[in-house]
Amino acid sequence: MRFKDKVAIVTGAGCVGEGWGNGRAVAVRLAQEGARVLAVDREPARLEETLARAGEARTSIRSFSCDVTSSDGVAAMAAACLEAYGRIDVLVNNVGGSAPGGPVEMSEEVWDTQVDVNLKSVFLTCKHVLPTLLAQRSGAIVNVASTSGLRWTGSAQVAYAATKAGVIHLSRVVAVQHAPHGVRVNCVVPGQLHTPMVEARLAKQRTGGDVDALLAQRQRRIPLGFMGDGRDTASAVLFLASDEARFITGTELVVDGGMTARCD
Repeated sequence: MRFKDKVAIVTGAGCVGEGWGNGRAVAVRLAQEGARVLAVDREPARLEETLARAGEARTSIRSFSCDVTSSDGVAAMAAACLEAYGRIDVLVNNVGGSAPGGPVEMSEEVWDTQVDVNLKSVFLTCKHVLPTLLAQRSGAIVNVASTSGLRWTGSAQVAYAATKAGVIHLSRVVAVQHAPHGVRVNCVVPGQLHTPMVEARLAKQRTGGDVDALLAQRQRRIPLGFMGDGRDTASAVLFLASDEARFITGTELVVDGGMTARCD
């Protein structure tokens, strides 16, 4: 019960399919460890399985529909959490998605959408939630980035890589700025996990819909020899959001089975 009496907002808490996506796992684990959770997703239907997987802890989760690329929407999200629970202790930014291509192949429209979804969303949630954390002089923000923001991970996805690198450095800047005010900001950096996104989107983009081929390709890069899933991301998020990490801010916790430690 590390989060007893704590209130958390988790964006991207739904999922594109069945299974353990990052946001879904984070929302469920926080509720199971005592937090009251505002689970946020653009598609309300995606939150139904999140609630189902929470079991008895589902009574500690409220659903909220929000487009986190909209400043008005994010402001309403923060206000709804305060109205429901009276405070905010943890913010987990998990919204994101990739698109294939380098500068030549990628359209400006896709680039702009990637910037909005992956990076502007983090800026907006910090903009509207930080005032509450600063007034309390306490709180933890955990932003979910990607190993694509650290190095080449197997395919050209220039906007995703650039925006996830941006999330990492945004987190460092905000962490240093607000450390004197009792607010900690860190990043979890997942590698190539087996989340529902693999079947729903990535296999179509990279292997013509052949899920097994994509899974084999991704697994070959991982020294531990297997792929984690959203629950592994959640374990890292919960640690950084908890009081156990009280002396940790402005840093990244990589969850990738050793992939980014390799040279090839």
